[in-house]
Amino acid sequence: MSKVLTIRLPEDIENKIRMKAKLKHRSVSEQIKKYICEAMISEENPDLPLKFIKDTLEAKAEIEAGLGTEYKFGTIK
Repeated sequence: MSKVLTIRLPEDIENKIRMKAKLKHRSVSEQIKKYICEAMISEENPDLPLKFIKDTLEAKAEIEAGLGTEYKFGTIK
């Protein structure tokens, strides 16, 4: 269940979040949720680069959307 939480952000950070949200076609709330999720995963796995975490989350979303294809080991095209 979602809950409303009010946070105070410096204006420059708010503007950056708004810009990123607009570029990614997300609401500001969705963008903040994404950043928090990535930060929590990154904090729990300090040995993993953030780029790896982002790519893994993107791949997981693609699989959930039915866009993934099975990788065949040893097959060169």
